[in-house]
This record gives sequence, C-alpha cells and structure tokens, in this order.
Amino acid sequence: MDIQEELFLKELTDARGVPGNEDEVRAVFKKYAEPHADKLMYDGLGGIVARHNGDKEGPRVLIMGHMDEVGFMVTQITEKGFIKFQTLGGWWGQVMLAQQVQIKTAKGKLIHGVIGCKPPHVLSADTRKKPYDVAEMFIDIGAVSEQEAQEWGIRPGDMVTPYTEYRRLNESKYLLAKAWDNRIGTAVSLKVLETLATEGHPNILFAGSNVQEEVGLRGSRTSTHLTNPDIAFALDTGTAGDTPGMTPKESNSELGKGPQILIFDASMIPHKKLRDFVIEIADELGIPYQLEVITGGGTDAGTQHITRDGIPSLAITVATRYLHSHTSVIHEDDYLNTVKLVTEVVRRLDAETVAKLTAY
Repeated sequence: MDIQEELFLKELTDARGVPGNEDEVRAVFKKYAEPHADKLMYDGLGGIVARHNGDKEGPRVLIMGHMDEVGFMVTQITEKGFIKFQTLGGWWGQVMLAQQVQIKTAKGKLIHGVIGCKPPHVLSADTRKKPYDVAEMFIDIGAVSEQEAQEWGIRPGDMVTPYTEYRRLNESKYLLAKAWDNRIGTAVSLKVLETLATEGHPNILFAGSNVQEEVGLRGSRTSTHLTNPDIAFALDTGTAGDTPGMTPKESNSELGKGPQILIFDASMIPHKKLRDFVIEIADELGIPYQLEVITGGGTDAGTQHITRDGIPSLAITVATRYLHSHTSVIHEDDYLNTVKLVTEVVRRLDAETVAKLTAY
C-alpha cells in the first residue's frame, strides 16, 4: 500500500463524526467520490451516495459503509467547568477512563480533554472490583468554571470524539486508528467506485456511506429507500478472534486472513443465493475469506434487507481488534482483499445474474 493510500485512510479516520454529526466525514467522502460519480445523492438524514451508470438499463447495486463512529455528546457543564456527557453507540465503560477526547464546538473550535472519575484511592474495595459507572464519569478540559467552558464555546449537544492518531504499528501490516468502525467500510466503498468507474460495470452502482448506524442502523433504512437497489451490501467491521483469551466460539476470524462474509448476525440472516454467489467468486479467484457469525451485534444489512419489498443483502466486513474503543487495529491485507472481492462481485452483477439471484 503506497503513501497516498495511507494518507487516504488517515484522512478518513482523522475526520470526526458521531451519530447525527457526520459532516466532516461526509466532506471527505464527497472529495474522493465526486470525480468518479455521475451524480451525488443525499438522503434526508445526511447519508451520501455516489451513483455511477455502468449500464443505465442494468440492475441497481448498492454498496455502503457508515460514516458515524462511537463517541459522545455534551449534556451538561458543571459549576466547576467539568463536562458531563451521553454515550453515542455501544461503549464498554472499562475502555473509557483516562482516554483523551476532543470536543468540537458549534463554531468548529476543538477543545481537548480527558475522561476522568474519582481516583481508586477513595473507592471502597468492593467498588474497585466493579466496572465504574459511566454516568459518574466526566471530561476534564482544564476549565475552572461553567462560565469559562461556555466562553470557550462549549454547549450541550456538542460532539465529542476519541483522540487517537493513525499509525502503522512498527512497520508491520497492522494499522491502528480511531473509527475503523466504520471508516474502513467507507474506504472500501470509495475504492470500489473508483475502480469500476474507470474499468466499467454492467449495472447502476450506488456507492455510499450512511449515518447513525451506531444508534440502531437508522441511516441505512433511509439510504436504501433513496437508492431502491435490487441487491445491497453492507461494508463494515467485524470482531477478531486472534487476541489472547478469545475462543473459536466467540470468533473464528484472524487479522490478515481475508474479509469476513457474515453468515449470521443479530440483525439478519443473509440472502442464501447472494451469500453463495460471493463465496463462489472468492473461491474462484483465490481471495481469502472468513465465514463469521456475530451474535451480539448487527450491520446495516439488517435494515437494507427489509426496506421496501425486501432486498437480497449481505454484510462483508473487515476483522477488527478492540472495536468500540478509542483505538482499534486492522490488517492492511484484509482491506485490500475486501476491495478486490467487492469490486469483482459488483462487476459480475449483470441483469441475468441478478434475475437468477432474485428468482424464487
């Protein structure tokens, strides 16, 4: 992967975008999609889709990541200038304490802070054994009063995001950043668009990224309704099972072993013929892949497949360590192989193939 590709991924992960506040990410998506799009489309919640007409009479194929990352929202400023907050998305309290964050004010000013709580020295022995209550946490921004925090521009409703710098881990193929969930799916969507807009494809391609996935797969419903596809794919992240303590029952996937094809998650059972079609292409081309089950979460395919009259849908994901935390890790090869697989799948979805997949 060359330096330009890394700068592309850095730009996507550095962008700040919690559910309902995805403007920065949408601007990055537009920057990279516009040169390859026949038309840019937006749903009413802020999802963005690039349409490219390979064949105006061909089937409609949707590939989508989501722009939002897990984060927080300012809810209150205390008398002494500390910030109380609401979690946005599924946070586990044990990964939050002592982590640095950025608050973005309405005027775009960035305020640096750290998530704090009472020190363990004053907690009872029993309390120290339990996860700290998220409701008791706060953000320390170095303000001395509510008035000072307000003078800095902070108001309830402001976006709060993790502060982490993109980096390649020690010259390996492991890439560390915030918000891989789900900027990597968004990156795949953009790269597939770029390739197929150049090389051609037998369908109408809608490549996009929607909003508010982390709070209930909301933007997927509106973006799917907007594009009215015949076939839909959710491009997302999935759990990795290759760290100490993980068992095959929890996840079979390893970083570097290829994209995950979800055969079940908590939001959907994938379309059988579409699932098998994707697996057959991966086998034919020798693209490594991993069949994965996620019982404790879902993807945007969960609302894609029940939009309008029902749409054959499938989730293709990139295995990720430390999901829903400030810092996550993916493998370069998984990203590149996901792009390769999705590109070839879309390339083969001509009218005859889609008719077979959707026939009963």
